Amino acid sequence: MRLLVLSRNASLYSTSRLVLAARARGHQVSVADPLDFQLVVSRRRPALVLGDRLAPEVDLVVPRIGASVTTYGLAVVRQFDMMGVPVLNTAIAIARSRDKLRAMQLLTKKDIDVPRTVCARTPDSVAAALSFIGGTPAIVKLQQGAQGIGTMIADSPQAVTSLLETLWAMGQDIILQEYIAESKGRDYRAIVVGGRVIASMRRQAKGGEFRSNLHRGGLGVRVDLPPRYRQVAVAAAKVMGLEVAGVDMLEAREGPKILEINSSPGLEGVERASGVDVAGAIIAHAERYVAARKKRKKKRDVVLEDERRPQRLRADGDLARRLRAGNS
Repeated sequence: MRLLVLSRNASLYSTSRLVLAARARGHQVSVADPLDFQLVVSRRRPALVLGDRLAPEVDLVVPRIGASVTTYGLAVVRQFDMMGVPVLNTAIAIARSRDKLRAMQLLTKKDIDVPRTVCARTPDSVAAALSFIGGTPAIVKLQQGAQGIGTMIADSPQAVTSLLETLWAMGQDIILQEYIAESKGRDYRAIVVGGRVIASMRRQAKGGEFRSNLHRGGLGVRVDLPPRYRQVAVAAAKVMGLEVAGVDMLEAREGPKILEINSSPGLEGVERASGVDVAGAIIAHAERYVAARKKRKKKRDVVLEDERRPQRLRADGDLARRLRAGNS
């Protein structure tokens, strides 16, 4: 199988692990920066150009689209999809998970719990927003943040107002979220691949920090997720439409609350903490995914062939005249 990993940096741990895992299973694999592609939009002939020639044919694309290139990266993923190339996370699914407010809306529609969240846009609405989420301390988030960047805590209404006014002046869309005190800087991360939790860890924020992200100095340790948490993680990935996802959950008194869903979860921390070959599991699922796509395509081809037969009959002049007579 010919695989293409879309990544801005081939030397990143997650990217290199996927490459090694694919080669270990006998696949051809290459890495390309999504920004190096040129999109050709033409009637019924979508194409991608890499350098001075058409992009090579591949059997599957594994997107690792960073937040800094979301818009163009998603356009590249969408173009592969339009060209009929299987993509292991579609552009629609990535975009859903990347927009924190949209993700929360979709999750709660399916009765999946999240921290109480408010989207506010004017200074006059801050007091009401804070009352809904239980006051301060409150979490302030950029809608498009990642790896803990753009996530802040405000300890007073004045601090919330000051943060919001600053971010609004910069043209940022933000959300306010309740602070789950009982989580004590801890959360669970579950890696969901093909509708199954294949690895998990508990993350603990370092002293003086409320964000548990490993990029922020948090510590990850292996943990066996309780069944309820596993079910919620799988359900959340399904709502987003993600084949591969990192699902972050807070441990609240009422049970799991979805904090965030990542369409390109980092593999280093969870592989080291859990001891699970996550990259190998992703490639194994990629094989099943491509095989299932080919099987469905054959079924569609049979259906299409069945549909073509009556079309050829209708082209017969005598039959066409009888049909017109029956409709008159």
